[in-house]
Amino acid sequence: MRVPETKISQPSELPVEVASSPAFATDWRVRFDAYVRLIRLNKPIGIFLLMWPALWALWLAGEGHPPWQVAIIFVLGVVLMRSAGCAINDFADRKLDGHVARTHARPLAQGLISPAEAVAVFLLLSLASFGLVLFLNWQTIAMSVVAVTLAMIYPFMKRFTHVPQLFLGAAFGWAVPMAFTAIQETIPFYAWVLFVTTVIWALIYDTQYAMVDREDDLKIGIKSSAILFGRWDRLIVGLLQLLMLLMLIWVGLQAGRGTTFFIGLAVAAGFSIYQQWLIRRREPKPCFEAFLNNNYFGMAVFVGLMVDYLLRPA
Repeated sequence: MRVPETKISQPSELPVEVASSPAFATDWRVRFDAYVRLIRLNKPIGIFLLMWPALWALWLAGEGHPPWQVAIIFVLGVVLMRSAGCAINDFADRKLDGHVARTHARPLAQGLISPAEAVAVFLLLSLASFGLVLFLNWQTIAMSVVAVTLAMIYPFMKRFTHVPQLFLGAAFGWAVPMAFTAIQETIPFYAWVLFVTTVIWALIYDTQYAMVDREDDLKIGIKSSAILFGRWDRLIVGLLQLLMLLMLIWVGLQAGRGTTFFIGLAVAAGFSIYQQWLIRRREPKPCFEAFLNNNYFGMAVFVGLMVDYLLRPA
């Protein structure tokens, strides 16, 4: 599916052309708004979903005290790479977004930004992110090339596979091995398990997201996991949620974490149950709310991990 957004746009709710609004009386204001919407700074859910696995990994790799310089680099890198991903995603979908009610007001679909400009934004943000990585060790610099490659190819995968979320998850989750490399200069086995867990999580929340657009995607021929899973979508999402929680439990045990961490996982499990309730009728709006609720899932895991390290230092 497409890079996550934070609002469903029904046909009756779609904004009019921004150029016709008195609020955008000058060209630079129209352009600025278009660029903000291109990289989704007005819809930060994707930043959060990318941020939480990075923070999980930073706290585990740093045993509760990651170097503040490394943490800042990763946080800024998350914002830059998610924004770059949105730009290249809209470039890839520029001929499709106009046929979907929720996305037809995107800047490229409206003609407010050219395809070449979108590619330029992707390259500039990617270079800025790479510039941050240059302050880290050479192993992390080398691994950052994989991150950029995954971000670049993911948007095109929906044309070839029903599970492009696997590429999205790999792009979002690559911060996990990078964090361990940046802090420990090695990647323990449980870190790779955490990476796979993050890929599974992306398949969960992006399937919920894909359930929103399933009818439009069927009409225009876009592949998605929601289409692939069909009437088994809720069951498969539920099994994936259970698998993810079991893998997080295993990671916590391998990292020597205590009760507070597992309380955080219990809270996260509650959010998973709530998401199942939201998608029970497969209605677009509740499915989108389930997707958004994953922000609280990731937050619960991180808060449990952080507090556990405060109470039980490694």
